[in-house]
Amino acid sequence: MTDALRPAGAAPTLEDVAKAAGVSRATVSRVINGVRNVDPAIQEAVRQAVSVTGYAPNRAARSLVTRRTDAIALVVSGAGADPDDGDGTVPAPEGSFTAQVFADPFFGRVVTGVVNYLRPRGMHPVLMFAESSRAREEVVSYLRQGSADGALIVSTHAQDPLPGLIADAGLSAVLYARPALPVGMSYVDLAHREGARLATEHLLARGCRRIAAISGPLNVLAAQERLAGFRDTMERHGHASAPAVEGQFTQESGEAAMTRLLAEHPDVDGVFAGNDLMATGACHVLREHGRRVPDDVAVIGFDDSSAAAACRPPLTTVRQPVEDMAAEMTGLLLDRLAAPDRPVTSVVFEPVLVVRDSA
Repeated sequence: MTDALRPAGAAPTLEDVAKAAGVSRATVSRVINGVRNVDPAIQEAVRQAVSVTGYAPNRAARSLVTRRTDAIALVVSGAGADPDDGDGTVPAPEGSFTAQVFADPFFGRVVTGVVNYLRPRGMHPVLMFAESSRAREEVVSYLRQGSADGALIVSTHAQDPLPGLIADAGLSAVLYARPALPVGMSYVDLAHREGARLATEHLLARGCRRIAAISGPLNVLAAQERLAGFRDTMERHGHASAPAVEGQFTQESGEAAMTRLLAEHPDVDGVFAGNDLMATGACHVLREHGRRVPDDVAVIGFDDSSAAAACRPPLTTVRQPVEDMAAEMTGLLLDRLAAPDRPVTSVVFEPVLVVRDSA
């Protein structure tokens, strides 16, 4: 319908967008529905046409036809328990799980990657937390009821049962990070061992010989992999008993771990920390003990988060491209929603060492 024929005040249509973009109505529909195999230049032309025409999809009418909500559940999941579960796990204090999530810049980067991928497609994430058995049941129920089209799961614990529950329910989901147990679900991940190798090799190349590690919580698969990469590299260079202290991915735990390392290994001259927050904590303690970073003790973190740039001195760190990984995870989910029979797949990103002043 041309502008001349459209009734005054009538909303722009797909045909209007197609005319403005110089493509077919079907192509406009594919772009708006998030189908990925459309030429990027055509996608951009359609998005500009949407902006120029002011087109807004009728979500209610469309959902009746497609049975889609255009909402995606972004679930941050742990492995805590309700007080009456009797399964041996200890419930976290009220609010502590969400407080920890919001304190870690990693999760903000995940949200950024997801939102930046969904927004141009007219879709939105619904943030959910699943830190207890009751919360996990609520997530599964929410998805079963069709309140969201699928789930993006960021799990913080190797024994997290949520991926299995969602897979058993036949619901569409993609994981950030390889699951500890096979669940028949696509995932994105980082080559964590390779990242630890890059960091450890850099410390050794600087001349550090008494190197210690501050690992993340060892019930997290990524923390296990990073520590294993550190130990493997040290062993290959003749250091079979390099000390390591477990942290909790928090700055406070990095401070506690560094204090312990200095007490037990006062001659330490290099530290590989499992994330930037713990590395920042280590730098604070080293300064308090009169150790210069990097002259006396070189420190390397992991993630290349905002904490790395804010640290003094700025941290040398292993970059995990979290935003890109979160965007890829989201794309994998939309692909599965468009083609439910698509085979399960994995996308593993390569880490990069970012050299700054701390090592």
